Amino acid sequence: MLKINRLLIFSVLIYVALPLMAQNNTNSPYTRFGYGDLGDRSFGAGRAMGGVGYGLRSPKQVNPMNPASYSCMDSLTFLFDFGVAGQLSWFDDGTNRQHDINGNLEYFAMQFPIHRQIALSFGLIPYSYVGYEFGTVRDENGVSFTETFAGSGGLSEFYGGFSVDLWKKRLAVGANFGYLFGNITHEQTVLMTGESTSAYNTIRSQELQVRDLKMDFGLQYTHPFSKTESVTLGLVFSPKNTLNAKYYHLTQSYTSDGTSGETIQSDTIQDKSFGLPNSYGVGLSYVKQNKLTVAADFSYEDWGKQSYLGEKGNFKNRYRVAAGFEFIPNYMRKLYFNRIRYRAGVHYGNSYLRMNRTEANPSGDGYNEIGASIGFGLPLIDNRSLVNVSFEYVKKKPEVDVNMIKEEYFRFTVNYTFNESWFRKRKVD
Repeated sequence: MLKINRLLIFSVLIYVALPLMAQNNTNSPYTRFGYGDLGDRSFGAGRAMGGVGYGLRSPKQVNPMNPASYSCMDSLTFLFDFGVAGQLSWFDDGTNRQHDINGNLEYFAMQFPIHRQIALSFGLIPYSYVGYEFGTVRDENGVSFTETFAGSGGLSEFYGGFSVDLWKKRLAVGANFGYLFGNITHEQTVLMTGESTSAYNTIRSQELQVRDLKMDFGLQYTHPFSKTESVTLGLVFSPKNTLNAKYYHLTQSYTSDGTSGETIQSDTIQDKSFGLPNSYGVGLSYVKQNKLTVAADFSYEDWGKQSYLGEKGNFKNRYRVAAGFEFIPNYMRKLYFNRIRYRAGVHYGNSYLRMNRTEANPSGDGYNEIGASIGFGLPLIDNRSLVNVSFEYVKKKPEVDVNMIKEEYFRFTVNYTFNESWFRKRKVD
């Protein structure tokens, strides 16, 4: 009965998660371009360790960053993981400074074995976020008007993955097969501020709808030094994909008093291609069981070769490096603070976006990103399930300071990892 009740709770969480994940998790003006901010795929421990995951192999955490990691769990364990996040952002254009608060449910996932050497995982994770709203008052040729820009939406991925241990719990392979979906909407509004009712206001709307498949492949090799120490090498590859997408464009105008108007343009554009890149990842981790984990990752994505709205040159190749550690003072002691998992990490990378492209600057400008994080894994009474808390500071610094916004944000993430033996046969007296 207890397990049935828990399954019911999980079903409700999944039902509630779908609309919550559609809410904005950002208010960045940079999400006006491309697919927006790319989501962080790391869970729990990896999030607080700088976002690492390719080389992590833990029986107590779900790790979709490398599907080969699923098979590390024992044959009696069921894992369920979900996380929520809140974010405080600051924006500075050199003249004005503002801050915003956002948050939502980020992801949920489950993982369980079907054989001693095979495990499955399912989940819903973010691929990208879009959320912004800004504007300005302008005056051209004696005509005053207010121009505003707003966007919302993003892409999500529902994945199903499996992992197989090929050799003595040392060599494992895995794959995720995902369904990528979501809508991204952009809107530009021009409102005349004069008294003339003959002046026309204009609203331009664009919407991108994506419905397509996505695949990830992973490999992990673990080399033991002793019964309690080992090193794991992880490799990940995601192939490029031309998306099954529809693009809608609508332009409307109406008089400033709202009494009349017309649709100037309304198109459904289907012959413009939208692409995702080849993605490569490599990670290395050192583990001293129930004491210390040290990990580092490197990823590379060839965005520069991909098209957006049928045009290449909007993106550039992206890389990211990250490193972090987890330390447990004394796992066997009864004192609670000795059993807490203390974590920290850093990461550095660049954006895949090219902005402010002109004839004089055809390559456009981008930004670099640097961040640091700390966190804690708080064991519950059973010493199996965990509440993971992480605090992350990130700064986006433009490659060229002229006319680009500096962005900083502080993100707070909480996730709950439910870990229980669901497949143990109990003896009845």
